[in-house]
Amino acid sequence: MRSTAVADLEVTPLHMRKALGRFASGVTIVTTAECEDEASVHGMTANAFTSVSLDPPLVLVSIANRARMNERIRETGRYGVSILAGDQEPLSLHFAGAAHQPDLVRFVWRKGVPLLEGALVHLACTVVDSHPAGDHTLHVGRVERLWYDDGHPLVFYTGTFRSLELQGRDDPWGF
Repeated sequence: MRSTAVADLEVTPLHMRKALGRFASGVTIVTTAECEDEASVHGMTANAFTSVSLDPPLVLVSIANRARMNERIRETGRYGVSILAGDQEPLSLHFAGAAHQPDLVRFVWRKGVPLLEGALVHLACTVVDSHPAGDHTLHVGRVERLWYDDGHPLVFYTGTFRSLELQGRDDPWGF
């Protein structure tokens, strides 16, 4: 049984973070590079990612204006999205700056974009539009190529990582 919400809260950044943290999301690493050289790769953990359109194939990442990744995406005009598997929490922490574990990082290059080896999904995107939105920029990317595999996804909920266990294969949509 759900508990009832407490009194109305003032809309502050802290309350927004706590409220929206109750929306379970997948965990992605967004990457870009100036050229196919690992020294030029820049990546960050992001859960502000969504599908925008199937036709044309568009996705969106929301990047803080103060983040170096925001300028890198503007410079390169492309980005990759790796949707992480349940056992890739250490990679998420590395790219979030919470742990320094470069020995775990293995890139796969697809369409000139670095993506993380072992991820459930790889998307190679070209930026088609960018929109300022408060303290973030929304970068809409056209998916040029994609790859996916089966497995348990890494999810983020109320500030913690979890691996989503799949309950059976009776999928009416064919996923």
